[in-house]
Amino acid sequence: MGNAPTRILVSIFLALVAAPAVAQTAPPKPYKPVAVAPAVPVADPVFEAHRKQIGEIAQKKDRAALVQLVVPQGFFWLRDGRDRADKRKSGIDNLATALSLNTKGGAGWDILFSYTDDPTASPSQAIKGALCAPGEPGYNAAAFAELLKSTQSDASEWGYTLSPLTEVHDKAQANAPVIDKIGTMFVRVAPENARGPAAYQRIITPSGKAGFVSIDAVAPIGNDQLCYVQDGGAWKIGGYVGGGESQ
Repeated sequence: MGNAPTRILVSIFLALVAAPAVAQTAPPKPYKPVAVAPAVPVADPVFEAHRKQIGEIAQKKDRAALVQLVVPQGFFWLRDGRDRADKRKSGIDNLATALSLNTKGGAGWDILFSYTDDPTASPSQAIKGALCAPGEPGYNAAAFAELLKSTQSDASEWGYTLSPLTEVHDKAQANAPVIDKIGTMFVRVAPENARGPAAYQRIITPSGKAGFVSIDAVAPIGNDQLCYVQDGGAWKIGGYVGGGESQ
């Protein structure tokens, strides 16, 4: 908990969720808990070394060094159900476009670092042989679908807790009274009535209680992902899943 990718990616997630949620005025209601198994780190020291190397390059914003760790051709950029990569361009050019690495003062390099600072990854459902980070959590898809149906909600309104024990406070303060304690599960994100520091997020627990947790205690579903593939016997950045910084 509390690592760089969680802070950056969850902040993006909450910004997207907050807008449509403003219109929600229905009082909190209980819902059936659906357990989640958070993604686990990749047990491959070679992959780990590659990931850390990219992270160091991202901190230095060294495009020349990054070129060597991105596939020269065949980069994929999955967005809105199709591959948006320009196959006439090199891998580094497509990556730079996806993350806006060439935008002066933009967040692209920080976002790139956030992915490499996360030790988890999971196999891509769309690209054979690719590992994408951050890793996808494990859960019962049918149970989650039923949860959405029973609550008449959209997947974008939900996140999942990252700790086996998350304390929910009645105010956006670390020393505020604890009103509930929950495990790793889906929780409804409810920023519409939130008041308090940006370091906290308002959620609805399965028992129907509205409270606050640290912003990095809850991760979004369907993160954008940086993907890695084997190229010439070595791991390289091979693709990106999501909208990137440029839409």
